[in-house]
Amino acid sequence: MGFIAFLKTQFIVHLLIGFVFVVSGLIINFIQLCTLVLWPINKQLYRRVNCRLAYSLWSQLVMLLEWWSGTECTLFSDEATVKTFGKEHVIIILNHNFEIDFLCGWTMTERFGVLGSSKVLAKRELLYVPLIGWTWYFLEIVFCKRKWEEDRDTVIEGLKRLSDYPEYMWFLLYCEGTRFTETKHRISMEVAESKGLPKLKYHLLPRTKGFTTAVQCLRGTVSAVYDVTLNFRGNKNPSLLGILYGKKYEADMCVRFPLEDIPQDEKEAANWLHKLYQEKDALQEMYNQEGVFPGKQFKPPRRPWTLLNFLFWATVLLSPLFTFGFGVFASGSPLLILAFLGLVGAASFGVRRLIGVTEIEKGSSYGNQEFKKKE
Repeated sequence: MGFIAFLKTQFIVHLLIGFVFVVSGLIINFIQLCTLVLWPINKQLYRRVNCRLAYSLWSQLVMLLEWWSGTECTLFSDEATVKTFGKEHVIIILNHNFEIDFLCGWTMTERFGVLGSSKVLAKRELLYVPLIGWTWYFLEIVFCKRKWEEDRDTVIEGLKRLSDYPEYMWFLLYCEGTRFTETKHRISMEVAESKGLPKLKYHLLPRTKGFTTAVQCLRGTVSAVYDVTLNFRGNKNPSLLGILYGKKYEADMCVRFPLEDIPQDEKEAANWLHKLYQEKDALQEMYNQEGVFPGKQFKPPRRPWTLLNFLFWATVLLSPLFTFGFGVFASGSPLLILAFLGLVGAASFGVRRLIGVTEIEKGSSYGNQEFKKKE
C-alpha cells in the first residue's frame, strides 16, 4: 500500500475532510442567508450568486468521487445527444438503486457546467438537514411530503417558479420515490399486480404524479428528458464511506428522450412513464448479461475546479485549526484538552450522521404506503 493509499484509510484524514466540508458549508449557508436581500431587488442576480455558492459546497463531494477515489464515469449515448449536455434545461430520470447515485449524477452535471444550478424534487425531511437542506432551500429546490393531496399546490408553484431560471438546470426526478430494496420491490410488485401493470425485475413501480406534473409545468422551459440508467461494473454496490476510503469504482450511465415524445395528456404521460420503466428493466437485464450498455462510449474529462475549490477551503480552514489545536495541547490544561477532544468527537458524530443520510438501510419507509393502503 502506497503512502497516499494509506492516508485515504485514516480516520483523522476523514475527520479533517469532514471538518472542511461542514465548516465551509456553514459559512456558505450564512452567505446565502445574506443574499436574501437581493431577491426583491434583482431575483436573477440572487439566483446566479446562489448557484456559485452551492457549487462551492457540492463540488467538494464531487472532488471526493473524481479526485480522491478516482471513480470513472462512462456515458453510453449518441454524439448528437452528448453535444446538447449543459446547453439546455432538462428533466433527468434516474434509477434509485445505489447510495451514491446522486453523486454520479453530480459529477456529470459538474463536467457539463450545471452542478450549481441542478435541481431535484426532494422529500421535505431533507429541508431540515444542515448544509444539505439549507443549501437547497436557497436554490429554490422543490420539497414535498410525498402525499399528493398535500403536495399538489406546493409542487406546482415551485416548478412554475423555475420557468424563468437564468442558468441551464438539470431537474432530477427519482420516479420510484425511494431507494430500491428487496422488501420494497416485493411490495411494489404486489401493487403492480393489483393494478394490472407489468411487473419489473430491477426497479420499483414509478410514481407518475410528480413526473407528469413536472412535465406539464416545465414544458416550454425544458427542452428534453434524459432517461439515465446507472450501473457499476463488477456488480459493486458503492457507498459514500467507500468513496471516503478512496475505493475506486467504474460507473456506467446510459442516456435520452426528447420532450416532444412525451404525451401532453396526464394519463397518457403516466402510461409513457410505465413503458419507459419496462424499457429500463430490459436495459438493466442486457447490462447484467453483457456487462455493457448499447451506444457509443463517452468519458467527459474531469475539470480541475472541484479540486482547486477544496484546496482553497482546506487552506483557509485547516491552518487556524492546527494553530488552535497546537495551542490547546501546548497549554497543558486538562480542561482545555478535554474540551478540544470533546469538540473533535462531536464533529466526528456530526460528519457520520451526514454520511448516514445517503445509506440505503437508513432510507425512508416510503414504498410501503401503497401496500398498507391495499391491506
